[in-house]
Amino acid sequence: MPLYKNKLIVPLTIFTLSPLYAIAEDVPMDTYVVESSRMNTTRQDSSQVVTVINHKQIQQQLAISSDSSQVLSNLLPAYSPNTQKLNNSSQTFRGRTVLYMIDGVPQSNPLREGSRSAHTIDLSMVERIEVIHGATAIHGMGATGAIINFITQSNDTSEPLKQHVNVQMTMPTNHLNSDSPSYRASYNAKGSKDNWDYLFAITGDAQGIYQDSDGDAIGAATVRGDIMDSKSYDGFMKLGYWFSDSQNLQFSYNRYQLKGDMNYTGVAGDRANGIATSSIKQRPEGKAPFNKVETYNLLYTDTDLSGMTLKAQTFYQRFKGRYGATTSSSFQDPSTSETIYDQSQNESDKIGAKVTLSKQDLFEQPLKVTGGLDLLKDTTSQKLILTDRTYVPETTYYNYAPFVQLEYKPFERLVLQSGARYEHAKLDIPDYQTVAARNGVSVGGGSPTFDKTVFNAGAVFKLTPQVSVFANYSQGFGMPDVGRVLRGVSQSGQTVNSLIDLSPIVTDNYEGGLRFNNDNIHFEISYYESNSKLGSRIVENDGLYTVKRERKEIKGIETSLSYQLNSIHQLETSYSYIEGESDTDGDGDVDTKLTGANIPPNRLRIAWTAQWNDKFSTMLQANHNFDRSFDDEELEFDGYTLVDASMQYQLPVGQLKFSVANLLNEDYFTYYSQSAYKNDDFYFKGRGRTVTLGYGLTF
Repeated sequence: MPLYKNKLIVPLTIFTLSPLYAIAEDVPMDTYVVESSRMNTTRQDSSQVVTVINHKQIQQQLAISSDSSQVLSNLLPAYSPNTQKLNNSSQTFRGRTVLYMIDGVPQSNPLREGSRSAHTIDLSMVERIEVIHGATAIHGMGATGAIINFITQSNDTSEPLKQHVNVQMTMPTNHLNSDSPSYRASYNAKGSKDNWDYLFAITGDAQGIYQDSDGDAIGAATVRGDIMDSKSYDGFMKLGYWFSDSQNLQFSYNRYQLKGDMNYTGVAGDRANGIATSSIKQRPEGKAPFNKVETYNLLYTDTDLSGMTLKAQTFYQRFKGRYGATTSSSFQDPSTSETIYDQSQNESDKIGAKVTLSKQDLFEQPLKVTGGLDLLKDTTSQKLILTDRTYVPETTYYNYAPFVQLEYKPFERLVLQSGARYEHAKLDIPDYQTVAARNGVSVGGGSPTFDKTVFNAGAVFKLTPQVSVFANYSQGFGMPDVGRVLRGVSQSGQTVNSLIDLSPIVTDNYEGGLRFNNDNIHFEISYYESNSKLGSRIVENDGLYTVKRERKEIKGIETSLSYQLNSIHQLETSYSYIEGESDTDGDGDVDTKLTGANIPPNRLRIAWTAQWNDKFSTMLQANHNFDRSFDDEELEFDGYTLVDASMQYQLPVGQLKFSVANLLNEDYFTYYSQSAYKNDDFYFKGRGRTVTLGYGLTF
């Protein structure tokens, strides 16, 4: 393999909410960069809060749970507690929406937010996860709360062929039956020959029925989709070719599918009397819910183009998300007494390109300039597949966005950053007719356009080599749930061009904080405010969920501390405090607390990791979700604590893994079930204690 491949830039890890470090011991920390920043920003110069979850930590969490949302929730206190379902509704970050990406390719579907974007790749394919906290527009639409970028495994290796296989089984500790175990297996191979390198990987996962702390079957999310009682697989490939030591072309393809087995049907609970939604062994109506996602990505990189760095990327993503059959009031026809079963299916095709050009030391000054252009076409629709009706018309979103980012160091201790991005967006919507439940009105189509320039600015000042203060202002650009707006029209005589609810969401994020880093102690604290004059909130009205546009204000504090006691033991603690309100009466002042559908509870994470010797390591973590009250007393949240433990032991051949999730067998209702919506069908208990035994072999 060419020696120049060892020059690949390694990702920066900035200590934020939790001390997540992905740093090789023989490389200085300051040389690491955040790939998702698009500016190769080093740790010491970053004015934004960023977390990088490294491969070791991903593997530790996968030994506890294969649910990607659970992994994120375990490690990121500002991320809402996991729903433990395929539907990730209410899982916000800092109370705002998340833009999920795979290697920079957007996975979120903001035009018809079906809350399935967190499940588009298996984490066994992921090398690290980069999280940029707060509103940002550096990757375009959707990141009003955060960017979560799944960086896939690297295919470069110094060996002709390297393979890895992993198998594991999970089971509850209360009541074991033939439907309760879960099984998982994965395989990958990577290598290189001459100027080529490659990686092939596949993972299969069969999830059994989940149980609560009493050993009772947890309620099946028959309509919204479930992870339990399902099978999933992920096939991934990456192929690279090096033209020279600075030029590389890389193609990757990922196909992910999770589909329900349809063995269990949910039975409504009773919120008023504390009775949880349950399950019975019975095939539900309709066809199986699923997520099916294909992602293609082609990236060209030249790190020495006349002294500049060029990245040119083009991508295509196809997403299909099917929901279960239901007799929802929105599916009924008032002209008939017949009860109609139906189920919806979201479909979204994205094609886009990103071009970025960077130059350091411009005009022989300590000035770094990064400029580029992003292009995106997103076509989204929602169908009712049992009755062959259009629920949301095929809507096409066109966007082009030139941008520029500057970084200037007037002297060694001070770093100044600023940037601007011009968003030009157009929606193309045909004439359509709403379903009968919305009066079957005809709506005139149109092509509304939106233009907005969003800005960011930040500074880092180093008080000492170990202590720095930072401040940042950034704007995020998003769209409301366009599909929900369109299907919710119930008054005749309206046209698409007159719907104010289609206006973009621009979020202003202000943040400041302090960092302290030395060899053993890492500490950070930050305060932020996130405001939007025309935010978006989902409200329920007689079983119909619609979009309400109103002012939203959110503020919070994040702090963390990591202490390396010695070469064996490390302690970590992190805390997120958040509160938010919205303007429900339209007078311009916020007046109503945001519910669990919008913001997470205040959360505390504590972890102890120990590398006892070169063969044996352990990890113990606890996540506490504090009680939260709302203006609506029926949505009061009774907090809970989840404790997990894991160990790994290197055998003469292979590695043995053992873990216990919910070690104390906590009995609880999930945050979503308690505090998002008052619905007996969604009143789910959380998963009880489980044990997982796994074995991995590299050869």
